[in-house]
Amino acid sequence: MTKPVSFKYFKTSPEIIRLAVMLYIRFPLSLRNVEDLLHERGIDVSHETVRYWWNRFGPMFASEIRRKRVQQLRAYSRSKWHVDEVFVKVNGRRHYLWRAVDHEGEVLEAVVTKRRNKQAALKFLKKLMRRHGAADEVVTDRFASYRAALRDLGATEKQKTGRWLNNRVENSHLPFRRRERAMQRFRRMQSLQKFAAVHSSVYNHFNQERSLTSRGTFKLTRAAALAEWRELGAA
Repeated sequence: MTKPVSFKYFKTSPEIIRLAVMLYIRFPLSLRNVEDLLHERGIDVSHETVRYWWNRFGPMFASEIRRKRVQQLRAYSRSKWHVDEVFVKVNGRRHYLWRAVDHEGEVLEAVVTKRRNKQAALKFLKKLMRRHGAADEVVTDRFASYRAALRDLGATEKQKTGRWLNNRVENSHLPFRRRERAMQRFRRMQSLQKFAAVHSSVYNHFNQERSLTSRGTFKLTRAAALAEWRELGAA
């Protein structure tokens, strides 16, 4: 279980720490970019300090966000998952990032594996079901390992495949790919898993689907998301 967020013994105010973590995770910025942006606001911190803040507080913030959202997602009566995997280079070697989103593009889970086979697909789907329950439909591509894993789980009839059916998860890869390029890839598998999990929670929190709503609605939801972010760890 993740430890509760605590800013004890930190001289910097929690507001600045939250801002630095949000800038680094939410936007495709490097550590030095964040340092420069903070400097323009009169905040003098080094990029290594930003790195320390993100490593320490990023998973805690993500855990708090996820805890508030999982119950809402589990309560949805008609759940539909879109599942896919992407290739990610870790220290020059190919790894696989398995990701799942719901019918609205909410990122549900992200798991990194060294192999792309039935065992990896089964591990991912089991973790997904433990956290979010069972789905009514699981949309995948025609990769054979998905069918084999769903057969072991007794959910073969829930699988849906089609040429355009999985565009929802394909499009959801794009924000992570932009962050991956800004970070100049990853050096360790654990670093990739950590960042993918934190990034998915922060992306969910600030994703307002602005192209589908009016300007007034978008401004209200954006302000609410920022207000909720500023309250993380305040208790």
